[in-house]
Amino acid sequence: MSNLVLFGVLAVVSVIAITLYNRLASLRVRADSAWADIDAQLKRRYDLIPNLVETVKGYMGHEKGVLERVTELRSQAIAAQGPVEQAKTENMLTQALRSVFAVAENYPELKASGNFEQLQGTLSELEDKIQAARRYYNAVVRDYNTKVHIVPSSLIAWMFNFKDREYFELSSPEEREPVRVDFSDDD
Repeated sequence: MSNLVLFGVLAVVSVIAITLYNRLASLRVRADSAWADIDAQLKRRYDLIPNLVETVKGYMGHEKGVLERVTELRSQAIAAQGPVEQAKTENMLTQALRSVFAVAENYPELKASGNFEQLQGTLSELEDKIQAARRYYNAVVRDYNTKVHIVPSSLIAWMFNFKDREYFELSSPEEREPVRVDFSDDD
């Protein structure tokens, strides 16, 4: 009888351990998937930037430094590894893009360009998607990190080396805003 009770207790503990492990593994996979979604949206933005630079270049010849900075930061952002480094380079790239759009305000013929208008619409859409992907990723990371730290799943996390994930965080309140792409005249 005691062997049967012991076997029953071991079976229950095993089922609980397997369930906790599967929940942690599932959250880890969801976090990886959410990161891949961010990566895909950022790649679309990186692919858009050369078109933006080329469109703007014809109108803003003497603003070469602004365009070179965007190109340089795009390369750095593409090479960034992990959420913290990615967020840092994305912040700098977003600021550089804001500079391009601020300078573009001085060029009415650029703002009226159909190609530029299409690029600004696409960029605005991408910024919204990137923001949504960041929120989803951070929510999954929050859920995962919580499971890594609460008992009894923390015991399974410790046994199977589940580690905290980094959030995709921006370092200043201004960086939390999407790139401004509205060029309508307020006059």
